[in-house]
Amino acid sequence: MAKPNYSFEKRQRDIAKKKKKEEKRLKKAEAKGGITSEVEDDQPQEAQPLSSNDDNTDT
Repeated sequence: MAKPNYSFEKRQRDIAKKKKKEEKRLKKAEAKGGITSEVEDDQPQEAQPLSSNDDNTDT
């Protein structure tokens, strides 16, 4: 018989709590009328490409 994996269960509970808290925060923001478009921690941010202008010369 396999023994229970308490670490996995705890991690799943923590993820559920964070999700519920985020949903509650968004619901409050909508109720205030200020819809915020913050990037969630779970999603990676996209890097902006650097400009290809080479204006760094001092001539």
